Amino acid sequence: MPGLHDDRSDLADRLRERGITDERVLAAMSAVPRELFVPEDVAGEAYADVPLGIGQGQTISTPWIVAFSAAALGEFPAGARVLEVGTGSGYGAAVLAACGASVVTVERHPELAEQARRTLAATGYGDVAVRTGDGLAGAPDLAPFDGIVVTAMAQRRLPPALLEQLAPDGVLLCPVGDGAEGTLVRHHRDRDERLADVRFVPLVPGAPSD
Repeated sequence: MPGLHDDRSDLADRLRERGITDERVLAAMSAVPRELFVPEDVAGEAYADVPLGIGQGQTISTPWIVAFSAAALGEFPAGARVLEVGTGSGYGAAVLAACGASVVTVERHPELAEQARRTLAATGYGDVAVRTGDGLAGAPDLAPFDGIVVTAMAQRRLPPALLEQLAPDGVLLCPVGDGAEGTLVRHHRDRDERLADVRFVPLVPGAPSD
C-alpha cells in the first residue's frame, strides 16, 4: 500500500522521540510490516499510534507499547527463550523474534492463533511457536523463560503460574489492574517496578468455550 513503507521507515524516529532508545528494538520495529498483521480495511492506519481491532473482541497494541514492552525486557542474548501471553495478531511476537528471541506465544482464541500462524509464516517469522490455550497457565513444559510478556490486563495481581515459569534472572512484564485499566509492572529478581499507566483488554482464563 503506497505510503506504508515510508511510515514504517519513520517509525523508529517517532518511537525514539517518545523515549525508546534500544536500537535493537527500533530496528525490529522498522523491519516488521505491521500492516500485514491487521485487517485489510484498517491497514492504512497500521502505523498510527492507536490500537486497532483484529476480531474476537481483541486489539493489536499501539506501536509504542509494543516497542516499550520489548525494550523493558532489557538486554537478552540471541536465542533467549521468551513467552508471550496473548498472541493476538502475532505482531508483538514478530517484534520479539526480530530482536533475537526464541518466542513461544499463547492465544486463547483458536481463530486468532491460526491467523497469527499464517501471518508469521508469510512474513518470515515462522519459527515463532504459536499455541492455543489458557495464557494464564503459560507453557510450563518449556519453562523456565528468560522473559515473559503479557499483553492483557491481569486482574489485581501477577499470575502465579507465570511467576513460577520465570528463570531466576528473568523478567516478567505484565499489566496489572482492575478491568481494562491498570499499571504495566516489571517483575525482576522478586522486585516489582511500576512502569506506566496502561489500558489492555482483560486477561481471561481458559478457552472461549469454557
